Amino acid sequence: MFDPKIIIDLLAENVRRTGNPFGLSTGSINGWWKGADLPRQGANLLFTGMMYQMVPAINAATGLLGKYEDTPAGDRIRFGRRVPRFLSAAVLKMATAKEDRSAAAGVLMDITRILQASGVDFAYRPELDGYSGILLYDLGDRENFIAHARRVAGRLQEAGVERLITVDPHTTWALRELYPRYTGYRPEVRTYFELARLQGNGDREVTLHDPCFYGRYLELSQVPRTLLAGLGVRCADVNSAGPFTSCCGGPAESVSPALALTVGRRRLAELQATGRPLVTMCPICHANLRRAGADVMDLSALLVRFTRSGENSQKRAE
Repeated sequence: MFDPKIIIDLLAENVRRTGNPFGLSTGSINGWWKGADLPRQGANLLFTGMMYQMVPAINAATGLLGKYEDTPAGDRIRFGRRVPRFLSAAVLKMATAKEDRSAAAGVLMDITRILQASGVDFAYRPELDGYSGILLYDLGDRENFIAHARRVAGRLQEAGVERLITVDPHTTWALRELYPRYTGYRPEVRTYFELARLQGNGDREVTLHDPCFYGRYLELSQVPRTLLAGLGVRCADVNSAGPFTSCCGGPAESVSPALALTVGRRRLAELQATGRPLVTMCPICHANLRRAGADVMDLSALLVRFTRSGENSQKRAE
């Protein structure tokens, strides 16, 4: 395992400089909305938190770190108190896979289709979207998390945003629980699947992996199950589901890809015991389970099959 302090300091410095942990410009990772003709005015602001958009960089960084972990080069990094060059923004940008970028954009477009099909009045303003800072909090750097959260909250408050739609558990937890506590900003925060109103007859069975934040802390695990049941999709759960869910391995990949992979494989074995297709609701869980060898679908890809505009996404999900 790399010295966590070195990695955390690097992530915090990147967040201060660019607003995200990888030192990448927002424009370089957040282009999914271009050409989509999304509304800029609405009662609810779609706030992606940049988590899906950062998955390509997360995958690239994890792959690069994994090559050096438990090697002589890794020991020099661990004890030398220096930032590894292979984690620079330029290297990560070149190492991101095109298919990862396309998949992330596809999930976010699917979510907008679900909202539109559900009659949700929402807007998307990319200049107000941003990373919540949650990884800093997860890794114990509360001071830098608070500083970043206050910047994000201030921008949203200045724009008069009072209602947010989130797309991942990490951002949802940060905005619902941490921002009110540390910034005083108290928006109404709802996930896209809490707002989804879809009709259909799926007549199939899947296994949902509950992210820790949805299952243990936000107690939202039953919401997608109820939504899917109304669409004819049954959920075959394992014992460690809902508030008792097991970890996918994240965010340990930030400091020890080997540890994250071990945890991810253990979780995957639990999920595969049902013999049903696997579905996730979190970009980090999706990435870690795929790294562990899973064939896994994002919840949005399953739900978009029940929207009137979902034909293209349906083909991609299949």
